[in-house]
Amino acid sequence: MANEGRGKVAGFIQHNYVAVAVVLVIFLLFIPIPKILIDLTMVLNLAFAIIIMLAVLSTPRASDFQTFPRIILIQTLFGLGINIASTRLILSAKTVANGVSSEQSAMVQAFANIVAGNNIVIGFVIFIILIVVQVLVVTKGAGRVSEVAARFSLDSMSQKFFDVDNRLNSGIIDDQEALRLKDAIRKEIDFYSNMDGSSKFVSGNVKAGIFITVVNLVGGIVVGMIMNNMDFSDAIKTYSILTIGDGLMSQLPSIIISFATGLLVTGTKSDEDLGDQIKHDFTRDGYTYQIVGAILIVTGIALRSGTQFLLIPVGVFFIFIGIRLARNNAKEIEKAKKEEEQQKATNQSGSSPGDEKIEPPEKLSLELGYALIPLVNKEKGAELLERITRIRNEAKLDMGFIIPKIRIQDNMTLNPNDYSFKIKGIEAGHANIRLDYYMCMDTGSVIRPLKGEKTKDPAFGMDAIWLPEDQRTEAEEAGYVVVDPPTIIATHITELIRANAARLLGREEVASIMKTVKEKNEVLVEEVMDTAKFTYGQIEKVLQNLLEENVSIRDIVTILETLANYANISKDPWLLTEKVREALGLQICLQYADPDSKKMHVMLLSEDLANLVDQNAFYPADGSKPQVAFDPVDRRMWLSCVSSSLARVRNKGFQPIILCPGKIRQLVKASIDRDMPGVVVLSEAEILAAGKTISVEVIDNIQKVEEVS
Repeated sequence: MANEGRGKVAGFIQHNYVAVAVVLVIFLLFIPIPKILIDLTMVLNLAFAIIIMLAVLSTPRASDFQTFPRIILIQTLFGLGINIASTRLILSAKTVANGVSSEQSAMVQAFANIVAGNNIVIGFVIFIILIVVQVLVVTKGAGRVSEVAARFSLDSMSQKFFDVDNRLNSGIIDDQEALRLKDAIRKEIDFYSNMDGSSKFVSGNVKAGIFITVVNLVGGIVVGMIMNNMDFSDAIKTYSILTIGDGLMSQLPSIIISFATGLLVTGTKSDEDLGDQIKHDFTRDGYTYQIVGAILIVTGIALRSGTQFLLIPVGVFFIFIGIRLARNNAKEIEKAKKEEEQQKATNQSGSSPGDEKIEPPEKLSLELGYALIPLVNKEKGAELLERITRIRNEAKLDMGFIIPKIRIQDNMTLNPNDYSFKIKGIEAGHANIRLDYYMCMDTGSVIRPLKGEKTKDPAFGMDAIWLPEDQRTEAEEAGYVVVDPPTIIATHITELIRANAARLLGREEVASIMKTVKEKNEVLVEEVMDTAKFTYGQIEKVLQNLLEENVSIRDIVTILETLANYANISKDPWLLTEKVREALGLQICLQYADPDSKKMHVMLLSEDLANLVDQNAFYPADGSKPQVAFDPVDRRMWLSCVSSSLARVRNKGFQPIILCPGKIRQLVKASIDRDMPGVVVLSEAEILAAGKTISVEVIDNIQKVEEVS
């Protein structure tokens, strides 16, 4: 039972050693302890300080030693507890003679004898010098460095987070690496902030040690003369020695901790420890040692008086070291030159300069004028960064594939309030916005027009005005749609991504989609890739055709099943695209139908015009997009018919949707796409595939000009 009880106690201490140690340290402050325990705690305090210093020397980055600020607090309290216990022992001793007593701490007396010996004055002078060095040099310097490091770490925090977000958006790093880097930045900031406060514990410990030393001396003299019946000279001699010993035992660990603090906060952010850094910095140039050696030799010859016997050998030693370092450095330089020449020879032996790597342009990038940088500044909310992350997630769900990361960077060549959105290095959108202003658009509900700087909404081209922040409420009450700068940019980017989705889908994205599908539908992927022998390029072309007309490819299973079903009939991407659209008929129709009534309002293409389009169809031999080869007269008549119907439909407030036979749907779309972009063209087969869910109302007929009444 006893062994079991001891085991439980040992287990408790093992799992709660920090709490136990802190409680014991607190007890040291006010509970008298025997001399042997005081000696033991003094030894442990000194050893603990040395361990901390050695740990600091082997720590490459200061922020890696996260527990250092709290360790300083615990060690400081521990040292003060020992100092108080030692003071109690010094002042309560009964028999003191010539500074020696069986009741006094052996460590205190030993250190006092080493420093002071038989001369109290020398002991006090050395002790005071140590205190001055610690207070004015080590502790004050370490505290100042901690304060500056904390301030600069906090000041640079936003820029560091911005750099990480920029690298994440540009695809240089992934989400996991971004989280790791941000965590490292937070740890660094927390560390230096804590160190700024912890350095005050170190300086406070020094001041407390000085105060306790004075109390020991004055209190010892009073105790010696009143309680121990000693004369003044004996009291000063006895308690001065004990005061010096006790002060040294308390201040020696403190000065080690102060030195360790200074080493830690003055360290670099290199992954090398201090020893490797010093070795690298002091072995770069051997000629420095040769010059120093020569100076020592000349100084020894000039001074003489016996100094030459010391200076000349030391000088020769330094010259020897310098020659060795210079030779080693020369060998390293020669080796580096040979490697460089070999690399050049390897490059020159290549067939062409094309062997060199050329980085492709970023798929998506957003360049900002310097006045717009606050939109991505963490300290000011970084609203745009959050919006862009949301844009990518929404676009992924909307279009059915992962949108590439958007790299954000400043561009000093842009006007301060301009931004440029690029796709594969080519500008897709450009606009000018004003911070601290709102873009106010009239969508037809404005009851009281306001005066402001005229502009256009970059996403949809609508007329708008700029109004300052203090007029926002007034604009909303007047009926304007009020939009802030981050929303303007985010909306513009969203529309540009949707309009250019086909350009963003490549073989790499197709391979990623197929890999995802295979995880849940391996049979389908094998049928498409192995049985039907579709290539990534053929699948890519069909998916791009869908995205060109804003058809989401999220239902990839249906798309692949349709490709597999028609693989034996044709692998023409245009025919397959139409078959896939028919399979996705309900999805496509719901995209344009009224959300409540599920009714679509369409313009019906007349049979004569449908035959005209079919008769002039041209299918390129290279398999590229089918076109309509109208003669000039027919083309003018065709565009006039479509535009007239289009104007009537828009006047009625409906979205223009042309309904035509499936055979010519692509031809109709191709014939009007350049002159009338944004017009939706659906086939009758797509309407039939939607079933009874969708109802259709013909609101206009596209007829030949002479037939229009």
